[in-house]
Amino acid sequence: MMSRPIKLDFSEKYDDQHAQKYLRKHQDGLGRRLSHWRDEQLARKALTLAGEPGLVLDLPCGAGRFWPLLAEKPNRVIIGADNSESMIRTAMQSQPADVVKRVQPLHTSAFDIALPDNAVDSIFCMRLLHHIGEAEHRRAILREFERVTRDSVIISLWVDGNFKAWKRKRAEQRRGQEGYQNRFVLPAVTVEKEFEDAGFRIQEQLDFIPLYAMWRVYVLRKR
Repeated sequence: MMSRPIKLDFSEKYDDQHAQKYLRKHQDGLGRRLSHWRDEQLARKALTLAGEPGLVLDLPCGAGRFWPLLAEKPNRVIIGADNSESMIRTAMQSQPADVVKRVQPLHTSAFDIALPDNAVDSIFCMRLLHHIGEAEHRRAILREFERVTRDSVIISLWVDGNFKAWKRKRAEQRRGQEGYQNRFVLPAVTVEKEFEDAGFRIQEQLDFIPLYAMWRVYVLRKR
């Protein structure tokens, strides 16, 4: 346990208004819808590789974007957890009723998950780690994930070694790093070492668009 809870600036912004905006974001325009379709494709494959876990912690669940997908397995129990009560409330109000009744909401932080050791079969973490720039913060999250999952973690983040990461780095160098940054491209070798140090082995990595896009999904198994 940490002496005082870790709080990140970006997590404070998710009030009701932001939660509604976030809900709509992935439904706006053809590009966003295609991106969401690809996210779902990778998530389905990752869940299959993880052995179709029966009890899944979706953290952060955001506005419940992946709940319908997680509910595709008939007997799966979903814990929809987020640091933002507004996000959870928006998800519970906006996702299909037959999906919502399968979800147990949980207001908690990824740094200090309000669940006992080995509580779930898998942790499904699709949009968090690219916000975490500090290695020590990532280690704290991964330690909690290792404590709470019995078996697997499905996690997405931005990695280097692709065209979009190269383009982003070049743009940042041109304009200089100014103001607050809340999205980070991580060297794949760095984050893979962090996974292993936290007690996981990498079962599989799935790229959004190989050699082009920054998004990568890792399927991790507890050692």
